Amino acid sequence: MTETTIVHLLRHGEVHNPDGILYGRLPGYHLSEDGVLMAKAAADFFAGRDITVLYSSPMERARETAAPIAEVFGLTPVIDERLIEAANSFEGEKFEARMLRSPRMWPRFRNPVRPSWGEPYEEIARRMLRAAYAARDAARGHEAVCVSHQLPIWTARLKAEGRRLWHDPRSRECGLASVTSLVFEGNALVRTEYAEPAAALIRNPTVPGA
Repeated sequence: MTETTIVHLLRHGEVHNPDGILYGRLPGYHLSEDGVLMAKAAADFFAGRDITVLYSSPMERARETAAPIAEVFGLTPVIDERLIEAANSFEGEKFEARMLRSPRMWPRFRNPVRPSWGEPYEEIARRMLRAAYAARDAARGHEAVCVSHQLPIWTARLKAEGRRLWHDPRSRECGLASVTSLVFEGNALVRTEYAEPAAALIRNPTVPGA
């Protein structure tokens, strides 16, 4: 008999971002009031489960999402740089559709498969799954939570499921404060699961950011 271990990849809650900036890895972006409620909804979702390990991206919004879970389970979140948001050349800008028609922007869009505007999908998937495997090993026979960001979580899921990594961002199944779970039997990933414990709190699913 092999032991079952579950690693939950939790996307952070909504961020206060009234200017619609693509904030990426910029510091100073915190959860909104609704984002705080989403983090609590995620903690409620995990209550009663066998969570023994809690990892977090170093970004403020991720650490703030991890805080209610840490309180419920009496855990100290471990910061893992591998869970950080993807690097993006549009960081700090307000992305608008008209930018796609601007010749000066075209070099950034020359290779959507890599993608040319940011961290390669393969590198994102590699670091995210390494973080997930580390969480699996630390939580053997139990469950772990890793708080991260939309693109890294979605890319890790695509890689884990053997799917193509390049994609239309509108196709991502990774809502605010959503939970993408990797279920392991021993070292083998046997399935992925998905849940949205904070879905009722999402007022604007297209809020820029990650």
